[in-house]
Amino acid sequence: MVKIMALGVLAKKGNATHTLAITKDVSSYGYFSRTSAAEFLGFFAKTVAERTPASSRQSIEEDNVTFHAHCRPDGLVGVVACDAEYPWRVAFSLIGKMLDEFSTNYPSPDMWTGTEKDTPYAAMKEHIVRYQNPEEADSIQKIYKELDETKDILHKNLDTLLDRGEKLDDLVSKSEGLSSSSKMFYKQAKKTNSCCVVM
Repeated sequence: MVKIMALGVLAKKGNATHTLAITKDVSSYGYFSRTSAAEFLGFFAKTVAERTPASSRQSIEEDNVTFHAHCRPDGLVGVVACDAEYPWRVAFSLIGKMLDEFSTNYPSPDMWTGTEKDTPYAAMKEHIVRYQNPEEADSIQKIYKELDETKDILHKNLDTLLDRGEKLDDLVSKSEGLSSSSKMFYKQAKKTNSCCVVM
């Protein structure tokens, strides 16, 4: 099952990276390991953000969690932590959406102080819920799924048609055989009848 575990918006200033907004969903972890899992996700999101060069994207897998990150030239970084099955295109689409919304709410890098209290981003909680199902959240992904289903139906119909075609071929070959035996019967009957000419 595809799953997003964390979303984050971070800022790189010089050698320091600050978490501006982060939300986590650790419900898939055991009750007693949720706190540790949340700390790991926050720590690794920050580490990935620190190591993502400006104007680039990257994906890093660690302990069955894939971290997708995009760092803009202004130092604003978006991170999605998800399982390996989650479509990377949808993850980077979500990152782009988060960075655009965040920079619209807080357009000046001077506003990116590095504390979540100074830069609340409530829409992130909605995104982590909505994007759990990538087909519903992303229309292109939904179209791909529908195309795959249509392709499967067409393959099934084609297989059925080929089976039917093979049966028709058998009938055609049998009818051709019938035609030759009918011709042979006609020739034999003609030959037999020709020996006895009645005058």
